[in-house]
Amino acid sequence: RRFQQVMINQPSPEDTVSILRGLKPKYELHHGVRIRDEALLAAAKLSHRYIPDRFLPDKAIDLMDEACAKLKNELTSKPEVLDEVDRRIIQLEMERLSLQSDVENESVDDMGSLRLSNIDDELEKLKVKQEQLNARWMAERGAVEGVNEIQEKIAEVTLEIEKCEREFDLNRAAELKYSILPALQEKLGMTTGESDGVEIGGFARMLRDEVVADDIANVVAVWTGIPPQKMLESESDRILTMGDKLKERVIGQDEAIEVVTEAIQRSRAGLNDPSKPIASLIFLGPTGVGKTELCKALSEFMFDTEEAMIRLDMSEYMEKHTVSRLLGAPPGYVGYDEGGQLTDAVRRKPYSVILFDEMEKAHPDVFNVMLQLLDDGRVTDSKGNVVNFRNCVIIFTSNIGSQDIIDLGGSDPESQALMKERVGNAMRDHFKPEFLNRIDENVIFNSLSKTNLRGIVKIESKRLEKRLRDRDMSLSMSEAALDHLADVGFDPVYGARPLKRAIQRELETVVAKGILKGEFRDGDGIYVDCANGQLVVSKGTNTDLAKTAEDDALEKNAEDTFEDMSAAFE
Repeated sequence: RRFQQVMINQPSPEDTVSILRGLKPKYELHHGVRIRDEALLAAAKLSHRYIPDRFLPDKAIDLMDEACAKLKNELTSKPEVLDEVDRRIIQLEMERLSLQSDVENESVDDMGSLRLSNIDDELEKLKVKQEQLNARWMAERGAVEGVNEIQEKIAEVTLEIEKCEREFDLNRAAELKYSILPALQEKLGMTTGESDGVEIGGFARMLRDEVVADDIANVVAVWTGIPPQKMLESESDRILTMGDKLKERVIGQDEAIEVVTEAIQRSRAGLNDPSKPIASLIFLGPTGVGKTELCKALSEFMFDTEEAMIRLDMSEYMEKHTVSRLLGAPPGYVGYDEGGQLTDAVRRKPYSVILFDEMEKAHPDVFNVMLQLLDDGRVTDSKGNVVNFRNCVIIFTSNIGSQDIIDLGGSDPESQALMKERVGNAMRDHFKPEFLNRIDENVIFNSLSKTNLRGIVKIESKRLEKRLRDRDMSLSMSEAALDHLADVGFDPVYGARPLKRAIQRELETVVAKGILKGEFRDGDGIYVDCANGQLVVSKGTNTDLAKTAEDDALEKNAEDTFEDMSAAFE
């Protein structure tokens, strides 16, 4: 006999939702949680969009199962707010024991005695708070367990009804079906309502026994590395302000930022071609004007970290034989088992920003690989696996035509038109038409002015202040100091890189020497001014400490409010 072939196609997201609704009661009973319908819709939608290497309904069921298991673990574990209080109590008690031994040995000053008194007061408040939180936790946990017990009884009764009907024990089946089962269902409704309404002393609930869309998004985030808020509809408002956020980090390139922002917004609204990458762009401009920096800023905006960007330096692909490193070595060659640097990276991070840096330095054969990537959003690696690039932003950077951009990059419309024409001619001379024709847009980066450099100085000073914050130091700069660094670091040919070197030479080195000499200590404020064409670095007011004092005052007010709520609880 011959076996008959049966084609079983992957169900659509709509069919997957129906399958999940049928499985929902069994998963609720197994995990002891409730699953909202929005979670089922999110499981089908998010798995279909963000997990391309698996199939529906399997990946959606796994999402729902893992989200339920995670919530069940949270229900049976100590709540985070209570755990923080317990840890703080242990920490204070250890500090108290240490101070007590110092007091007994008379090796502590008045400040130590005052600290011991403050610890006793804080411990007393925390233990009251601990008792209240424990009472709330036990009450809510008891309500949730009551719901689970009734659900288990309903499942047992349902199975017994089916068994009695199979065995034609109709009297017992009727009793269970029309008497016991309705009573249990009514009790379940009442208990569920009580569980939802558990509120002690005016506080919100600590435990949650319903799986919602956010839980599904969190699981997808663990699988793919995409931040959960990026996958939900609430991200739409943030996408609308994307251009303003990028302009805070990348100075003087408003046109380039506008092009990138519009591409992401089209993708977010679902209007871009689904068979192509989200966007494919070429960034053209002189060195040091922010091409790579914009890619990093875009990666940080979309994924909350620069590490999410896949960066390939095309200077490493100057030889013809290095093309195989992108897709993997063919069978029989060294490195076949290692896979391709591009394809393996995208398979692990299917939703990412891919940067091909300094593209003009690569061998021409490299761009043959890019043709189907840009046109169909997919590439087949050396092992025959199809890698999906449709959730990626593809960015190439190049210095081609940079001299024309520097010479003709003024505000005059005629100069702008001539500059774009010359840059376009230079691109056509270097790259094949079939490659350029697949690029969505060529984005030209302008040369940086002194005004732009002043904004970059502010950004770099904030980064330096962030590093100093590890020592509880603060940094403030006068307007004259900002202007001086912008003047010293200005170079229309080399962009912002000379400015960074000037900041290292004139500011960071001076601050580092001051720290090593003991002129600046932990907790000090550093003030930078300019006099006689030189930066003057001196001690100033530590704005961070002043802010900390203000935060302590706010925290004290919050504790007083909590004490008032505790009185209401009692």
